[in-house]
Amino acid sequence: MHRPPPAAGPTRRTVLATATAVGLLGSACSPAPPAPRTELDAAVLIDDLTRSLSPSGPYRDPDATERQAAHRAARSLLAAADTTDATDRLFADLGFEARHGIDPTTGRECSIYLASGSDSRTWGAVLADRSAAPRTVIEVPHPGFDINTEKLGLALHRRVPGSVLLVAGAHRQAADGAADVAHNNRSLFHSLAVALAESGLDEIQLHGFANRNLPTSDVVVSTGSAPTNQLARRIADGLSDLGLRTCRAWVRRCGQLEGRTNQQGRAAAAAGSVFVHLELSWSIRRDATSGDQVVATLAERLAEG
Repeated sequence: MHRPPPAAGPTRRTVLATATAVGLLGSACSPAPPAPRTELDAAVLIDDLTRSLSPSGPYRDPDATERQAAHRAARSLLAAADTTDATDRLFADLGFEARHGIDPTTGRECSIYLASGSDSRTWGAVLADRSAAPRTVIEVPHPGFDINTEKLGLALHRRVPGSVLLVAGAHRQAADGAADVAHNNRSLFHSLAVALAESGLDEIQLHGFANRNLPTSDVVVSTGSAPTNQLARRIADGLSDLGLRTCRAWVRRCGQLEGRTNQQGRAAAAAGSVFVHLELSWSIRRDATSGDQVVATLAERLAEG
C-alpha cells in the first residue's frame, strides 16, 4: 500500500525564529524589573549639618519672592502622592538639593531637601515621610544650640508615618541673631512652617533648656501665644505619666520658657491652627533612655489625634 510521506517537521531555523519572536514579545509585554531602592539615612545628613553650624557662620533672610516660593514648595510637597519633579524644582530654586530613598530604620520611602548653604542660603533641611498622608510637622529651630533636639526630632519623625521634619540650617546666634528662626518671621523656616500649618498639619516644636533655668521642672509644655489645645494637654499628661515634672504653661508660670514670643506660635494663633511648644531639660536630652521614652510618648499622643 502506498503511504503518503510524513508531514515535514519544523526546521531548526524555524524553531530559532519562533523562539526569538516569543522572546522579543515577552520582553515587550513583561513589566520592567523594579529599580533598586536606594537607602537614605537622614541621620547622617542632619548630623553633618549640625556639626557645621557656628555663631560666625553665614545666614540671610529670604526675600519676598523666595518666601512666596517656599509656600509653593511646601504645598507641592504635601500635594504629591509620590516624589515629583515639580517639588524638586521648587526646592532647587531655593538652594535645596533633593534626595529620595528608603529610610534604613523604618523601611519607608522618604525625601529630604537639604540646603547647600551657598550664598548664605543656610536654610536647613526638610524631611518628608512618604508612607502616609501628612498630619504633623516636627520643628527643630535651634539644632546644635539646643543640644540633641535635632536627634529627638528625627527620632520622633521616624515614629510618626507621614510626618514632615523641619530643621533650621544656621546657628541661632549667626548674623547677629537673625538666624534664630523661632523669633524671626522673615526666615524661610517660618515660611515653610506657616505654609504647612495652613495646610492642616499640627505643629510640634522642640527646644531645650539648662537644668538651672527651671530646676523644679523636667519639661515645659505650652502653646506659645496660641490658645491651649487638646494635643498639648495630651502631651503634658503623657509626660507626667512618665514621672517627669511637667510644667503646663496654661496652668502656671514656667520661667521664661512658655514660648510666648515664638513667631510660629503667633502665626498659629492668627490662623487658628494647632501648635505645641515643648521645652526639654538637659537631663532628658543627654540621656538616651529618657529621650526615647519622651519620643515614644509624643508619638502616642500625636497618633491619638
